Amino acid sequence: MRYTFYFFLAFIFLLSCKDDNTSQSTESLEIEKFVWEGLNYIYYWQQTVPDLADDRFDSQKAYTSYLRQFNGKPDVLFESLLSEEDRFSWIVDDYVALENQLNRVYKTSGMSLILAELGETGGVFAIVRYVLPGSDADDKEIKRGDIFYSVNNELMTTDNYSDLLDSENENFSIQLAQINGNVLNPTGVSVNLVKSVFQENTVHKYEVIEIDNQKVGYLMYNGFTADSETNLTNVLSEFSAEGIDHFVIDLRYNRGGRISVAIKLASMITGQFNDALFVQDQHNEKRSSWNENYLFEAQDVHLNMDKIYVITSSSTASASEVLINGLDPYIDVILIGDTTSGKNVGSYTIYDWIDNDGTKNPNHNWAMQPIALKIANSQGFAEFEKGLAADHILLESISNLGTIGAIDEPLFEKTLEVMGVLTPQPLRNDQLNRQKIPFKVLKPLEKNFMHVDLPKQLRFKTYRKHQEKNSDLE
Repeated sequence: MRYTFYFFLAFIFLLSCKDDNTSQSTESLEIEKFVWEGLNYIYYWQQTVPDLADDRFDSQKAYTSYLRQFNGKPDVLFESLLSEEDRFSWIVDDYVALENQLNRVYKTSGMSLILAELGETGGVFAIVRYVLPGSDADDKEIKRGDIFYSVNNELMTTDNYSDLLDSENENFSIQLAQINGNVLNPTGVSVNLVKSVFQENTVHKYEVIEIDNQKVGYLMYNGFTADSETNLTNVLSEFSAEGIDHFVIDLRYNRGGRISVAIKLASMITGQFNDALFVQDQHNEKRSSWNENYLFEAQDVHLNMDKIYVITSSSTASASEVLINGLDPYIDVILIGDTTSGKNVGSYTIYDWIDNDGTKNPNHNWAMQPIALKIANSQGFAEFEKGLAADHILLESISNLGTIGAIDEPLFEKTLEVMGVLTPQPLRNDQLNRQKIPFKVLKPLEKNFMHVDLPKQLRFKTYRKHQEKNSDLE
């Protein structure tokens, strides 16, 4: 049996989401039943949450009375049932928007951003990490390192930045700024942008660089998506044909994706471990029979690397961490950058299915992303909640982000120095200080989640049959 996994760390694109929720009857409690039953069935921490215990209610009446407290507030019920250990489970009232997000389909202008608060002022500014090729931001020549502090001439603050950036308005403007010393100064330049539906090509950049008679294959990969598999194969095939000596995979902005793609990539990077255990999943006690091993797979392209270099950041998460953790017992995996996110758990998308054929309840659009499993490597190691530590630490500086793939881009330059193909240089002041103005990074707008597709035969079926007044709960 093969599950399809998605691993995601939230990062920010300027996008808009439509609230398409359908309200329920005040008497049915069907959404509340869906929430409780789904969590009781599959939640990783189900055994440690008293209100999710199998014997929590002694009658249908007691169960109904409990749910009635949350009538019309299924999100409040959901949050009340989460373990204190859980950082990632969440619920949505529009599963269509969720499905688009899983496929990296966004309504966006094309900017990937870091958001930060300026000191303790409450003011917020945004730094462009990268721009999607072919997007409106790309057409308007927005580039990596650009900074803006207001949207539609309204200053961003900790109170309004989410509303401004997540607005449904397709047309908007941003007002640019520059860092001068320790001050953020407006430039007077305003750029008009348009959001459109856009699917990201997560193979963002790749090239072969020859330095001192050694060939280095560099790949910035921003998401383990199904649509990227062909591009990945083509890139690694080119690296193989070029006979690269070193492989660098830049995962600093990779928030995750499908585990099937992570397995394929790991298998192409290596090639000498076919059919060996790559990773294994771990469910709760009730679903332990679902635990499964995932093996390296034979691929037409294989680099047979025994060492790779991975550029990481606190945004490196989930499938990225699975790739690192899964390869670690077999080859040298050298991390350059920052400690990773620490996303070692995964969730299923749980819909309110009303039959075993996967028919969704037509009365509402709610769906859940409850944590359902952990992912361990072949040695059983899965305890990296605090992230995977970098071997060589270097944080990005907003005043010198550099050009992705250029040998003087700070993180890539550091990687080449660690590799031994460049002579180490003294750290510049901006690298030592990270930034010239005081700021703290804010939490991203999007939810952070790792997703697993349930096979049809394992779908959770919310019961819809009339229950006798004193009947036992399923």
